[in-house]
Amino acid sequence: MLRRVWALPASLPGLLLALPMCAGGASVRLSEGTLEVCGGTLGRLAGRLPPACRFDAITLGHVILARDARALDACRAHERVHVRQYERWGLLFYPLYLGASLWLWLRGGRPYLDNPFEREARALS
Repeated sequence: MLRRVWALPASLPGLLLALPMCAGGASVRLSEGTLEVCGGTLGRLAGRLPPACRFDAITLGHVILARDARALDACRAHERVHVRQYERWGLLFYPLYLGASLWLWLRGGRPYLDNPFEREARALS
């Protein structure tokens, strides 16, 4: 319970994004303490983003937002590692993740692929 409370401030943006998604036809499921939202508005918008910004799923605290059900199924294990990272770092996850990506970019690395949070998620999923 304490982990969920610690991660709650990081989950709030996910909950706020889930509301219009639900109004736009997304499906919602509560699974293992995580709210999974997929399809609807997000699926349509994700396909229109520039290639560098496209994503299949994103985790914000205990909320996983996915482009569609197929993307959610493919990314679920990876995204659940991010949920555990939010439980570990709480709201600090945002600046730590972004700071690591910025540092990598400034040093000529790959901000997403080399990010230690993403590397951990790939290794454990």
